[in-house]
Amino acid sequence: MTDLPETNTVMVTLVKPEGQLEVYFERRAMPEPKPHEVLVKVLTTPINPSDLGLLFGGADMTTARAGTRDGLPMITADVPPAGMRAMGGRIGDALPIGNEGCGTVVKAGDSPEAQALIGKTVALLGGEMYAEYRCLPLQMVMPLPDGTDPVDGASCFVNPLTSLAFTETMRMENHSAIVHTAAASNLGQMLVKICAKDGIPLVNIVRSDAQVAILKGIGAQHIVNSSDEDFQDKLVAAIVETGATLGFDAIGGGKLAGQILSAMEVAAVKRMTSYSRYGSDTFKQVYIYGALDVGPTILNRSFGLTWSLSGFLLTPFMAKAGMEVVGRMRQRVVNELTTTFKSHYSHEISLTEALNLDTAHAYNAKRTGEKYLIRPHG
Repeated sequence: MTDLPETNTVMVTLVKPEGQLEVYFERRAMPEPKPHEVLVKVLTTPINPSDLGLLFGGADMTTARAGTRDGLPMITADVPPAGMRAMGGRIGDALPIGNEGCGTVVKAGDSPEAQALIGKTVALLGGEMYAEYRCLPLQMVMPLPDGTDPVDGASCFVNPLTSLAFTETMRMENHSAIVHTAAASNLGQMLVKICAKDGIPLVNIVRSDAQVAILKGIGAQHIVNSSDEDFQDKLVAAIVETGATLGFDAIGGGKLAGQILSAMEVAAVKRMTSYSRYGSDTFKQVYIYGALDVGPTILNRSFGLTWSLSGFLLTPFMAKAGMEVVGRMRQRVVNELTTTFKSHYSHEISLTEALNLDTAHAYNAKRTGEKYLIRPHG
């Protein structure tokens, strides 16, 4: 296409050896798609917690300050020694940001499969989405039905496929019910809808009465508020009722993962017919998939010896599950894009507004009910 600009504005994040983080924009040459690639004009891209981990990393955002670079906004912040140790592998590398998005294919490589997508609205996965344009191989784009609103297509991958991966993991590992934390999130609400459709018992852990109300409003059956004094007793009761032996924890740090394992063990012991000093022989699994609390994970080992605490990432899961399962998951997302998998955004901002200091502090707070959407072209 002759009307494409010569350069592409891309947001990058850089950790400098002297203990500083810089987030700024680079004007890069417009990419040229190879035979099995497409060039996409990025119309919408969400700010997910996983994006924030790369965007600001271990920086002390209380020290963040505004500036400009090449006439565009930038943010600089100090990085404490612990943050420098955690980010040692990326020092000196200016890394593009943004896991997913939605846009229109404006140019394509020579292959018939690529050419067939010109003009189509597609969902995007593969990083570097906080940019005006993105060049991607065909397997990293998902064609959406004609007329799809780019707002609905922006979050097609990370939250929808992760929530579906939870239920697929449940089946693959022979569990029958799930416990989920930070359950009032966009992902959590999707999981509530999936489990309701699929008949899967789900225990939702939230931290406020307002979040309880959100989940009750979409029909969640089992909701436990971690701020309640009798939280652990209520958690045990919900797990006794559902039989859940699988948990997914978005918090990461603190005691919650251990509390879930303990509640599962209490429920399992209630089902035992004879005593064992090793605890129940019911296998209990909790996966940590987020880091809303970046502190240590604390386990008070009161849950026998038949348990596991592991990490969970979507990409390794999809590699393990295989193309057939992943294809089925992706098709379900397309089929239920405006129902089960509809995301809600509290704020829409431009690409440059994303580096306004006040705006950055707001979305970095990760408040429930607040989700930011970037529109790179205003």
